Amino acid sequence: MPVTNLKLEPQAPPQPSAQVIALGYTARPGIDRRLSRFVAQAVTNLLPLIVTLSFFTLAWQVICSSPESSLPAPSRVLEESWELIAHPFYTGQGVDQGLFWHVFASLQRVALGYAMAAAVGIALGVLVGQSALAMRGLDPIFQVLRTVPPLAWLPLSLAAFQDGTPSAIFVIFITAIWPIIINTAVGIRNIPQDYQNVARVLRLNGFEYFGKIMLPAAAPYIFTGLRIGIGLSWLAIVAAEMLIGGVGIGFFIWDAWNSSLISDIIVALIYVGIVGFLLDRLIALIGRAITRGTASA
Repeated sequence: MPVTNLKLEPQAPPQPSAQVIALGYTARPGIDRRLSRFVAQAVTNLLPLIVTLSFFTLAWQVICSSPESSLPAPSRVLEESWELIAHPFYTGQGVDQGLFWHVFASLQRVALGYAMAAAVGIALGVLVGQSALAMRGLDPIFQVLRTVPPLAWLPLSLAAFQDGTPSAIFVIFITAIWPIIINTAVGIRNIPQDYQNVARVLRLNGFEYFGKIMLPAAAPYIFTGLRIGIGLSWLAIVAAEMLIGGVGIGFFIWDAWNSSLISDIIVALIYVGIVGFLLDRLIALIGRAITRGTASA
């Protein structure tokens, strides 16, 4: 029987194949869609504002560019007040401070007066809203006092405190408290009867009813009053500081007027408007967070 010799030829070892791995960004549709919606919403919200501001600035520039104009054009404001704009944190002697420090001093007075007005106003609003007797006794007084202009209280407060800072804080307090009282009282009186029935069924005591029923139900009204109050507080402090002097945005405006620095006044007014807007937004966002969206922002 023939024998077949099998010869195995040596094979070369397999060569490793080179693979090119491309490292790239894999688009995630969900994130892309959210980003696109955000950009579209930002453009939708900001474009009208930018167009309006551009038109207003252009009209202001055209109207006030003539030599006979008593008000400076935007280009002149930038030229004359550039140091004030570029150095808001400047620290000098006495009232010679940058705009940031004037605004900060005003905000300190507003914070004290407004905090006291919020605490006292909510307490009195709850009392008036809950008690018909307190409503008949206090509401007419509140309605009369709230019509007194804020600056009319300043001479009386100066006579009482003999100092400008506590007098300004009192003016803020007496200005901001009325809308807080009235809106809180309205919110308490508008608590649905079903809520009160539930409180009776659960046999909640006074503190439990106040924390679990009364405040959550009246919170949208309360924060409406708080928003009105913070706006009035900012208006009052600017006016009061024009009379009491010292570091503060109101005094800065009055001092600039006495020095005929109209461009500085315009810059300060822009600061006043921006800060007032931010204060209103802050209270609105806090109210929206606490009331879970029932207080409109």
